[in-house]
Amino acid sequence: MNFDFSPEQVTLRDQLRRFMKNEVAPLIDRHEEQRTFPFELLPKLAEFGYLGGVLPEAEGGLGIDYVTWSLMFEEAGYHWLSLRTILNCTNVPILMLSRTANPEQRKRFLEPLLEGKRSVFTAITEPNVGSNAAGVQTRAELKGDQYILNGRKLWITNGLWGDFGIVVARTYSPDCDGKLSLFLVEHGQTPFERRPVETMVLRCTGTAELGFNDLAIPKENLLGKEGEALKSTLAGLDLGRLHIAHGAVGAAQAALDLATEFAKTRQQFGKPIAGFQLIQKHIVDMTMKVNAARALAYQAACALQQGRATMECAIAKLYATEAAHEVANSALQVHGGQGYAVGYPIERIFRDTRGGTIPEGTTEIQTLIIGRALLGISAIV
Repeated sequence: MNFDFSPEQVTLRDQLRRFMKNEVAPLIDRHEEQRTFPFELLPKLAEFGYLGGVLPEAEGGLGIDYVTWSLMFEEAGYHWLSLRTILNCTNVPILMLSRTANPEQRKRFLEPLLEGKRSVFTAITEPNVGSNAAGVQTRAELKGDQYILNGRKLWITNGLWGDFGIVVARTYSPDCDGKLSLFLVEHGQTPFERRPVETMVLRCTGTAELGFNDLAIPKENLLGKEGEALKSTLAGLDLGRLHIAHGAVGAAQAALDLATEFAKTRQQFGKPIAGFQLIQKHIVDMTMKVNAARALAYQAACALQQGRATMECAIAKLYATEAAHEVANSALQVHGGQGYAVGYPIERIFRDTRGGTIPEGTTEIQTLIIGRALLGISAIV
């Protein structure tokens, strides 16, 4: 399989690298310290196609193919995994809205997202519900022309700052008896509780716990049909896993580059540490893992382009995220004491790569998904 980039893709990659170096890199340290995110970047990123760029032009996108899209997310991950994460939690709702929103919802919610003018979250996970999305307990009861929402959501990326979100809730109405539906919940329209959740990883992504206590939301905020949330939610997982895989490849490449440069310049015992056999072993092992992860990730991108990708995306997500943290760990080892220092890139990359092995399905869940695809028997009860 040929993964050589076209001249147009190489030009785009070079443009993205200049943008990330000039516009993003100078902001990272300040926002990492403050645990905030520079949302003013989103309209600029939208111009490159980072927001919904894979959608057809008729739907507000740029018709970008998945290989080019993956190249873009690798560049984002190379520079800052918090940026890659915010882009992911924006694009998955964009995909869901493009498939299910009515014309009024598209104008009100989708179009501003595509332009980078609003921010969004998706709320599935709950205090007692993680990988099993079908176990959601949050309730939405239809009363007149409103749904009354009750429940709590946890580990919600951008939940702290999002202007609105897509919330999965078990629905009760004359036409739906407990099946899952999607609801557009807008903080400015119907304020709800949101509490910051401090994490060791991805500190600039606004992780939050959300509380809905008899929250009345308009009936027209139902997204799609009642009872079809599980289908709509699962449809976006392949794209999310592809994002995470390529972001992990980018971060792993960044760790490898930093370790390689450090090994060439760091002097011990009168020579660069790159001359020591065990340091070379680290660099070689890291390079193999990065290259293998990249190959699997682009294989998944090609499969997604062809409309068959669940197993490929699961494999890419599983391997790339695990490999990225292993590479970051080795890079920290090469750096020695400097690797521990807060404010140095390796320390941040080490933490943030650990954050890729859990969202969009843990490593264990990816293993079971792949096993089911290979064997035709599900090990997920």
